[in-house]
Amino acid sequence: MTISFTTLGCKLNFAESSALGKALLDRGHSRAKQGEPADICIINTCSVTDAADHKDRQMIHRIRRQNPDAILIVTGCYAQLKPGEIAQIEGVDYVLGQDEKFHLQEFIEKLENHPSPITHHPSPIFISPIREVEDFHGAYSKDDRTRCFLKVQDGCNYFCSYCTIPLARGKSRNPSIASLVEQARQALDGGAKEIILSGVNIGDFGRSTNEHFIDLVKALDELKGDYRVRISSCEPNLLSDEIIDFVAGSAHFAPHFHIPLQSGSNTVLKIMGRRYTRELFAERVAHIKAVMPNAFIGVDCMVGVRGETAECWADYIEFIESLPVSQLHVFTYSERANTRMLEMDLYVVPQKERERRSKQLHAISARKTAAFYKEHEGDDALVLWESSKKDGLMFGFTENYIKVSCPYDRAKVNTFERIRVPHQG
Repeated sequence: MTISFTTLGCKLNFAESSALGKALLDRGHSRAKQGEPADICIINTCSVTDAADHKDRQMIHRIRRQNPDAILIVTGCYAQLKPGEIAQIEGVDYVLGQDEKFHLQEFIEKLENHPSPITHHPSPIFISPIREVEDFHGAYSKDDRTRCFLKVQDGCNYFCSYCTIPLARGKSRNPSIASLVEQARQALDGGAKEIILSGVNIGDFGRSTNEHFIDLVKALDELKGDYRVRISSCEPNLLSDEIIDFVAGSAHFAPHFHIPLQSGSNTVLKIMGRRYTRELFAERVAHIKAVMPNAFIGVDCMVGVRGETAECWADYIEFIESLPVSQLHVFTYSERANTRMLEMDLYVVPQKERERRSKQLHAISARKTAAFYKEHEGDDALVLWESSKKDGLMFGFTENYIKVSCPYDRAKVNTFERIRVPHQG
């Protein structure tokens, strides 16, 4: 049968879709060609915000219009959290939970054996209680042959007051270091030059195997070959000085960190149930800059959560302005069912004010990124060239995540080159 995958949301979702697609291809199925209808359409959804849910629903309707005769299967975080809502959407044939999506082949075999059209509505739902899921399903995806997003951890035990991810992904779990090293070796043997460690809460790595994240970092650094590794989002309370110092002296780990802050107000951090203060966050950033002055630091920021008064917001802005970070990844808070924040008697930020605050942080981010690029003009850097081409140019990123370009040269694709960081104006 011909299969199409549509993936929304985080890199973890993309890694999982890639692994699922490969497994189906290995069983004899084929990918539907672009622009041609598929026999089965699989949508792997995100549900981090209400906006993500809205995009999921739009995509479901679009895929159904483009593939009127296909079997349509919806899975992922939105499916795990709101299966009944999806089952009511006209045109959805099956709703599969987070664990069930790794048994896609079994569902497809049933469809092959019973090919008659599906007429039942609402759609059948196959969902396991996520807190009972113990299995870790490994995955990695390759992006343009250059990057490999390696899934090293899944789930989260933190239950922050605003967040549904633990309800969508389950408890923190991981495979062994040895198995991940082997997957990384396979990716490098297949031509990947950059490995990005992905997960829900990767700093929590080791709960399932009595290992530690720093041990994984050290093991991956010992692989042979011409490659580099990036650490994706890591909680500030789990990003230890030991990890930072090791990256600073590593042969392969890039000076690039992505750290969730979520709020620059200690009052709001406490309401959120975060496990650190802004003072600890500032210490982490200061330590990174002390041992890696050229490091790129991205920061997750949320705006408009309940309890974020004007005073808290002013405190937040003052703190963000003081940090030597490179970029802000801004999320606007939306009320999520089954979260503790909805049970709290707190100030509710009006929607228009949430939008204004988001724009304010985006403006700060643009200014900080421009300043970071300006600061490193003329630096000696190692760029990894990618295959994408636009207006006769090819693009790549330096080890500290500065995007550069040059005239397209097919021979440079997926190779490292030592350059001087050009003027970015």
